[in-house]
Amino acid sequence: MHPTHRRDFLSHALAVALPLASHDLAAQSATAWPSKSIKIVVPNPAGGSADLFPRLIAEALGTKLGQAIVIDNKPGAAGNIAAEYIYNAEPDGYTLMAAPPPPLSINVSLYPKLNYEPAKFTPITILSLVPNALMVHPSVPVNTVQELIQYAKTNPDKLSYASQGNGSTAHLTAELFKQKTGARMVHVPYKGDAPAMADLLAGHVQIMFGNVAQATAHLRSGKLKLLAVTSSKRQSQLPQIPAMQEIVPGVIAVAWFAMVAPPKTPPAIAQKLSNTIAEILRTPEMVRRFAEVGAEPVGNTPEEMAQWMREDTERWRQVIKNGGVTID
Repeated sequence: MHPTHRRDFLSHALAVALPLASHDLAAQSATAWPSKSIKIVVPNPAGGSADLFPRLIAEALGTKLGQAIVIDNKPGAAGNIAAEYIYNAEPDGYTLMAAPPPPLSINVSLYPKLNYEPAKFTPITILSLVPNALMVHPSVPVNTVQELIQYAKTNPDKLSYASQGNGSTAHLTAELFKQKTGARMVHVPYKGDAPAMADLLAGHVQIMFGNVAQATAHLRSGKLKLLAVTSSKRQSQLPQIPAMQEIVPGVIAVAWFAMVAPPKTPPAIAQKLSNTIAEILRTPEMVRRFAEVGAEPVGNTPEEMAQWMREDTERWRQVIKNGGVTID
């Protein structure tokens, strides 16, 4: 063989072999994974819904994967601290994040600059969906959504609504409600769910779009009135409560809790995690435990989760833009 042809042949062979070798190494890495404990970072304090869902599946996940699962809470900056940490972590499948929407689909439209790109996270699966519920203090003389809208229009800015903070799902759900109905209400942001709920129960604020499980407990006690859920359809545990969509089309706001990995995590590892978590979420025990806290287990594919993130990002981008929502 002529030397020039030999060089060309070797160059071509090397060009073909390198991607194949890389693919083989990735496949081998995914097959060997996991060989040590896995850390799931939660961008919220211990005790809330965002912390609860990964803890619910942690034991079963560890058993199926044969490794310990460690939950690590890194709250702060609306989830941005944890998200930046995960964004810069090794993409080896041993450091993951279980998060609600803010760092995955909301903050990108709220903050002028983030030190991470949500769209570059490796999606794994959505763990659960939790619809919000429109809760009203008994002192407000309304019993239906229609009456609330009329009252808010007749008494502009007389009603105040609580949220866990600027840019939280409760805040943006109320903002979406205002944009769709023309109701005028004053936003009162709190530092977390507990103080917001405490002031709602005390009547210092009159309205909140909060977790449906919370709402159910307070509805039964008579401490709050529950006017609607913000899922696309009525909830089986509350069949008498209308979905907001029935009254104000377009007001759909479901909190979701999802698992992601650092950018460039091998797809085989993400798929293995997704499949394993989906199996766990389908068990009767897990369905029951999620239902007890007003949640619907999901367990979709990485591709389906990526599409969900894109749609949710655009939905809240429009709400934030139209409402002039800021984090100040």
